[in-house]
Amino acid sequence: MSAPVRQRLLALGCGAACHGAFLAAIATMARGLLTGMATGWGSLHGAAAVAADGLLLLQFPILHSLLLTRRGTRVLGALGPAGVGRTLASTTYVLLASLQVGATFLWWSPSGIVLWRPTGPLLGAHLLAFAASWAFLARALCDAGLGLQTGWLGWTAVWRGSTPRYPDLPRGGLFARCRQPIYLGFALVLWTAPVWTPDRLAIAIAWGLYCAVGPLHKERRFATLYGRDFEDYRRRVPYLVPRLFP
Repeated sequence: MSAPVRQRLLALGCGAACHGAFLAAIATMARGLLTGMATGWGSLHGAAAVAADGLLLLQFPILHSLLLTRRGTRVLGALGPAGVGRTLASTTYVLLASLQVGATFLWWSPSGIVLWRPTGPLLGAHLLAFAASWAFLARALCDAGLGLQTGWLGWTAVWRGSTPRYPDLPRGGLFARCRQPIYLGFALVLWTAPVWTPDRLAIAIAWGLYCAVGPLHKERRFATLYGRDFEDYRRRVPYLVPRLFP
């Protein structure tokens, strides 16, 4: 089998794994949040459950941020198949992030405590807000470049035998109203789910704080990559709270 054919098959396999994990993570996250994290497979109790769930909460923001550094980029390249690892870096990044999110909701050990469960019109209002938050997040991902955000960019570049064409600094759509709409949408999804439990509050607080602080690291990277263009954009557009008019 020739090298280009092998690389195409590798790319196709990596793409299938990435997109499958991405969709599974979304489904697992939505189901977990809708039930107040009651669907986790973890069976620990007491202090052991708190410790294990705490580790699940921490592993996502820590690794997610570390892989955005220069060293993290080299690690992503090394994790991919030989010869195409660097080209597949964005696909590998999305695959790992999807596995991290999926693992958090799958292996969570539920407390079994329900603080509040809305019914009637309040339940409808919660579900509407939850759906709107997902729609906001989806729009933000599209505005940022869906190919990059879903891992499509890397494996299709290998398939074509070319280098990835990374999108420019996003400034249109929701990015004209706030600089970090993806993180805002992610936080809204965490906070608008209907069932209130200590478990759901824990993940909403922990990952919500990451959504507020984590993008600062990303913006330092953007300042290096885009220079004055990003500085001008940062002066004009608010950080996380959208303005009504661009």
